[in-house]
Amino acid sequence: MPANALMLLHIESARRRRALARRRLALSHGPRGPYTLLNSTVPIIRQFLDDTVDLRPNLRLSCCSLTALTAAIDLNVTRGWPKDIEVLLFVFWLAHAASYRVVAAACDIPKSTVHDIVHRVTKAVMGILGSTIRLPNPDQLEDIAAGFSRLGGSPALRTVVGAIDGCHVRIKPLAAHQLDFLNRKLFHSIQLQAICDHQGRFLDLFVGFPGSVHDARVLRNSPVYYRQLYPPEGWCILGDGGYPCLGAPICLLTPYREPVANPVQARFNTIHGKARNIIERAFGMMKARWRSIFLRALEVKPAFASEVVTCCAILHNICMDNGDLFEAEPPPEEDGPPPCSDAASGENLRDRLAAAVSAPEVAAAVLQDHDYC
Repeated sequence: MPANALMLLHIESARRRRALARRRLALSHGPRGPYTLLNSTVPIIRQFLDDTVDLRPNLRLSCCSLTALTAAIDLNVTRGWPKDIEVLLFVFWLAHAASYRVVAAACDIPKSTVHDIVHRVTKAVMGILGSTIRLPNPDQLEDIAAGFSRLGGSPALRTVVGAIDGCHVRIKPLAAHQLDFLNRKLFHSIQLQAICDHQGRFLDLFVGFPGSVHDARVLRNSPVYYRQLYPPEGWCILGDGGYPCLGAPICLLTPYREPVANPVQARFNTIHGKARNIIERAFGMMKARWRSIFLRALEVKPAFASEVVTCCAILHNICMDNGDLFEAEPPPEEDGPPPCSDAASGENLRDRLAAAVSAPEVAAAVLQDHDYC
């Protein structure tokens, strides 16, 4: 199906869902308790029920993305609220990272109800983690590798099937564990480690380690490393200088340390940086969309903060599937040198790949004409 036709189909589906929500809203004014009555004069609800209003300024999601999210999750509505309205309140809370009291006042809904809705919808969104953020199947690896070759501008990257990096998410930790969450940039955070493909779509996620832990240690404790989930044998992923260069248990190639020893290493670092930058752009797009989550401290418990960040990553993939993109933020600073690791070094693999990057694709005509045998 052509992209334009698919987009029109999504828009029409969203309009039908809004019409259904309007009918439910009308029914909600029947013989029900006051806690299940919606105030249709509230601006955000009025905009949601209006087909002509763009939802992105207030919800950070397009109509198509919101519709796809509502259709994907399995949400048991127990208090008489329509499913669409509960998802709307959750996304509104996520877009503004406001307190439950502020959201309750903005939507004219009791604070306890807002708290219940946010946590129930969060659990429902976490339920689609495995179907939204998943590793590619063997048939997709060739396409991903071709995409990284285009990003780096070199056919030598035809074995690269992912880019890995981590970022810090600000939180307000419990008083007893403040030092555990204090990172090298001197603010409290939890860590988000992600692997993405050549388009910036997340393939794997690992969230929750305290900010004081080094990126390399987070990697060693993640399932993708100790269970050797990705990449498959014969393929590799790219990481920055905060990770060790590995050949096993997973193949992870990092750039050469500056200053480089020769032009071959310098050329490899340039190609490597162009290809690896896609993970920085993926983080940048997610942070640009959910500014309130990533640019100020989350005022929730660290355990729930990990679930909120995971929901943001899930919504990132849903938005990419629906062509709903945000301009990326500037990439963060790279970590310093990694600690020593007892894993197998990948320096020989990196040297061979660097040589392949610098090797000419076609031999010079002078060399082809001469017989060296």
